[in-house]
Amino acid sequence: MSDTTQQNKDSRGVSRRRFIAGTSSILGAMTLAGHAAAAAEQVVTAAGPIASGAHVPVLVIGTGYGGSVAALRLAQAGVDVQMIEMGMAWDTPGSDGKIFANTTSPDYRSYWLRTRTKQPLSNFLGFPIDKDVPLYTGILDAEEMGGIIVYQGRGVGGGSLVNGGMAVTPKRENFGAILPSVDADEMYGTYYPRANAGLGVGTVDPTWFESADCYQYARVGRKQAQRSGFPFVFVPDVYDWDYMEQEAAGTVPKSALAGEILYGNNYGKKSLQKTYLAQAAATGKVTISPLHKVTSVSPAAAGGYTVVIDQLNTTGGTTATKTVTADRVFFAAGSVGTSKLLVKLKATGALPSLNSEIGQGWGDNGNVMCGRANHLWDPTGALQASIPCGGIDNWTAGGAFAEVAPLPTGIETYASFYLSITKNPNRAQFSWNAATNSVDLNWQTAWKQPAIDMAKSIFDKINAKEGTIYRTDLFGVYKIWGDHLTYHPLGGAVLNKATDNYGRLQGYSGLYVIDGSLIPGNTSVNPFVTITALAERNIETIIATDL
Repeated sequence: MSDTTQQNKDSRGVSRRRFIAGTSSILGAMTLAGHAAAAAEQVVTAAGPIASGAHVPVLVIGTGYGGSVAALRLAQAGVDVQMIEMGMAWDTPGSDGKIFANTTSPDYRSYWLRTRTKQPLSNFLGFPIDKDVPLYTGILDAEEMGGIIVYQGRGVGGGSLVNGGMAVTPKRENFGAILPSVDADEMYGTYYPRANAGLGVGTVDPTWFESADCYQYARVGRKQAQRSGFPFVFVPDVYDWDYMEQEAAGTVPKSALAGEILYGNNYGKKSLQKTYLAQAAATGKVTISPLHKVTSVSPAAAGGYTVVIDQLNTTGGTTATKTVTADRVFFAAGSVGTSKLLVKLKATGALPSLNSEIGQGWGDNGNVMCGRANHLWDPTGALQASIPCGGIDNWTAGGAFAEVAPLPTGIETYASFYLSITKNPNRAQFSWNAATNSVDLNWQTAWKQPAIDMAKSIFDKINAKEGTIYRTDLFGVYKIWGDHLTYHPLGGAVLNKATDNYGRLQGYSGLYVIDGSLIPGNTSVNPFVTITALAERNIETIIATDL
């Protein structure tokens, strides 16, 4: 499929706005995600779970950005693809008639196998806000390891289900530090445009932004940033901006304007279910098995690989264990999932020839959060769109870009809230713990200090200019910085180290990594466009040379 054809297919809903298809035209170093999610209607269906004893040409572990790109392009090349997804399909409404739970009312759908919520903001107005929930294979995994909470999406569509859709291409001058072994001309000339078209990226209408009640918080953030000499930039997103304007007009069911972000988005978000996975399903050559978890991959005696898979129920129990054979296997379980699985397979002897780079180079994309208390004459609005559309750029001078983020509580808080990406240099590693039969991460909370210092390069100056203070009631008692988490895990199977320069795992023909674990710890912006573009680059070469 040509780029033009693909762009035409995916531009529905943002026809009056340009797609972000270039590179030099991409707005500067910006960020992040937060969380958000999929579609009310399920576009991707599974043709029944994989059967034990099956032999498949290609098995893809995970249905996030890298896995979805691989599945689509392989299917278009005529290859039958089986995708294995640990999470649910998210195709059945709950008792409220909606697939996803609201941000302000977490329930059984909200968390992956937890009995108590683990919200990024643990406190509000001085009170703890986490609550008990039933054990369930919910959409958001708050995985605690090595002094950090890593938020990950669980379900068909992976991380696209639980991010804010911030679809940012890095500034070209920063790319050499992100993926030093990759040709920037190819990425910015071909693969970033292809990824942006495939993802359906667009920008908010600046004229509408100026008058929209739901972006008062962003306009306050812009005014204060500019008063302190920082540039404010609009940030591309995969939300359907025409739909959001209709939400504001009251002509369609509300989604972003109902505060949906943390546990899924029922209507306007263009998750992978609506883009890459929908196209993959349309080929008739891709099958997805939800609630299946790969536990082992090892060389098969007759060639290819023996893959062991547990089928799960909605309380995380194993209902069946299946063994299948795959000619080729793509690891696309996300930075944490892929890294943990490969470290285990190397240490336990299933894939002993994996090299010593497995598990190395993991980072948090410099994520850190904070809030500021504004004066009464700077209200941020009771109605706040859950999809951020702008940020403060101090990357070159201070190593930080701060998304002006929403606090969609439904009440006036007079608070400005920010999620920053910073140039934090610290990197961790995954290692096998034989005593516990599990994989550990050696991250330390103290390693967040550079990220805090870089974020302070923005907010100390704004506070001094505005005569304001940091909020201390969002992350605990008298705690300013949200330094306990990341939404952007990256690394663990770094490109051109653990793999060759196209994601082929060293030591094994037919094994590939094609997700965020290839990127060593930082992208300078929200990472999913870079993950998608790198997957487009890698799979094109793999199809041309390996198949």
